[in-house]
Amino acid sequence: MVDLVYTANASVDGYTEDPDGRFDWSEPDEEVFSFITELERQAGTYLYGRRMYEAMVYWESADPEEGYVREFAEMWRNADKVVYSRSLDSVSSARTTLEHDFDPEVVRRFKAAAARRITVGGADLAGQALAAGLVDELRLLIVPVVLGGGKPWLPRGVHWPLRLLETRRFASGVVYLRYRLDLDRRD
Repeated sequence: MVDLVYTANASVDGYTEDPDGRFDWSEPDEEVFSFITELERQAGTYLYGRRMYEAMVYWESADPEEGYVREFAEMWRNADKVVYSRSLDSVSSARTTLEHDFDPEVVRRFKAAAARRITVGGADLAGQALAAGLVDELRLLIVPVVLGGGKPWLPRGVHWPLRLLETRRFASGVVYLRYRLDLDRRD
């Protein structure tokens, strides 16, 4: 069984989007972008909600000049994607499946059969996966900004003990934290 990992960029006060739904404040510099590319190189499949997919589908046709950005775009195109949305009728990227409902049992079976790690993107979908006990690791890039409100990176009411696996500090002030959910100690 492969791991399902939730990776997110968040403000110091814990938001993935500002009060206006924007996340341009979290745009990474070259050092952080290259690190994210290395992290995501292990992913075989991305699970997205509609809004995260609409942001990420940019990579389907992007033709960036910078090699480190081009590498991410190619990697994203080569991965499988599953989009969960009740409002979309179709998806525009290759290797992408549209599902109208998030079914934890289907994802559990998918984890058991997959050959490469699964990454869940988007706070709402990740919250559903967390509540269903599907997430194995949390990977958080804390961006040095305080937003004062917006969309939280974790849902309310979910309690999981965590075990710290890794930390890293970048020149830009971004801090990376990697945690394993301690399933044996869950309340």
